[in-house]
Amino acid sequence: MEKSEVNVGLLGWGTVGKSVSKILLSQRKNILKKSGVNLNLTKIAKRTMPVEGQDIDLPNNCLTTDPSEVVNGSGIDVVVELIGGVDTAFDLVTQAIENGKHVVTANKALLAERGAELFQLANQKGVFLGFEASTAGGIPIIKALRESFSGNQIQSMHGIINGTCNYILTQMHEQMTSFNVALASAQEKGYAEADPTLDIEGIDAAHKLSILSSLAYSTYLPFDKIYVEGITKITDKEIQYAKEFGYVIKLLAIAKMTDSGIEARVHPSLIPERSILANVSDAFNGVYLVGDAVGPTLFYGQGAGGMPTASAVVADIIEAGQTAVGGLVNLKTGGWTKEESSEVEISSIAEVKTRYYMRLVVRDQPSVLAEIGQALGDCQISIAAVTQKDSQACDTVSLVIITHKALEKNMDLAREKLSKLEVVEDDFTVIRIEELDFDNT
Repeated sequence: MEKSEVNVGLLGWGTVGKSVSKILLSQRKNILKKSGVNLNLTKIAKRTMPVEGQDIDLPNNCLTTDPSEVVNGSGIDVVVELIGGVDTAFDLVTQAIENGKHVVTANKALLAERGAELFQLANQKGVFLGFEASTAGGIPIIKALRESFSGNQIQSMHGIINGTCNYILTQMHEQMTSFNVALASAQEKGYAEADPTLDIEGIDAAHKLSILSSLAYSTYLPFDKIYVEGITKITDKEIQYAKEFGYVIKLLAIAKMTDSGIEARVHPSLIPERSILANVSDAFNGVYLVGDAVGPTLFYGQGAGGMPTASAVVADIIEAGQTAVGGLVNLKTGGWTKEESSEVEISSIAEVKTRYYMRLVVRDQPSVLAEIGQALGDCQISIAAVTQKDSQACDTVSLVIITHKALEKNMDLAREKLSKLEVVEDDFTVIRIEELDFDNT
């Protein structure tokens, strides 16, 4: 054994950073007893020095405003990146790896956009790069994909992996509130940022899906290859009508291995009320994974927040510490690189085949349904169910339609054709339906 103590340096001291500090300081003896690693919080780099009255009793001279003291410090064994963003974080993590330091990060944007470069460098330098906290907070899905399921062909993943969106949609479903009211509630509770764009437009979930898919399919799946659609167009009407058909609306991150390649998409979906994922509520996360050997498996827990995320960060710090103490070399990171990626095609959203929910505001006159049915039929889309709802205007009604399975490219053609019909008023809503067949196994 090369050394008994492992020195840890943090980059960033926000909500997660402070939570990590609390765990490392309060649980040091417990961690040593369970893992054999004596973790010593040595240095924390933050933008500004704190004012008096911090509620954490840090070691003397622990705080600094100079990140180079962490990434270049000769006594630092493990660097923990918690600053967020891409460019600055990439430079600092690269510098730390070049210096032979093990790295832990919770930065999903960094990994989704530049992870392949970092994993390749970590492999070359023989250092550990941990990223459990980058996706789904306190749920150990990364470790499961890296280790427990490495002997499985992952057939599909369906995940609720953005707590902000899930809280908003849960409020809309249970309280029948509008999107804006639910968003304001999420911001008030700290589940949503002042600028919630990354969350509500599906970008955060797509970053996480890029990480999960790259691990699951042993290939580099770039973030920009994922189809992304947010929840901003979901109204209380959609929530209500979906409920009447026996569905719940969730923002799903979906990855599947198909005959034409990997299918990767993030978008709102109607899922059956009876399904397991339909009951993942509020800011919680859930990932339903199906492997050819293990079968269906559920991961459920808090996906965000200071302490749940810090729990995942500390788990990686412990693993990095065990690597440092054991003196392992040529350690495989368990990540992905462009060079080692398997030759797998990323299938187009146009080739996705699913059922659809549609809501159209149409003129209240004879033969309207026949015209709409004809337009859909011309695009090889058949109607499974339809119901008529009153609208605000006296001369129009809302038609809510559930289709049989159809190709996305055919639905795109149908949208264009329907938009040109004189009987169709304004824009209309189309949401995909995921039946989640594995819930019946």
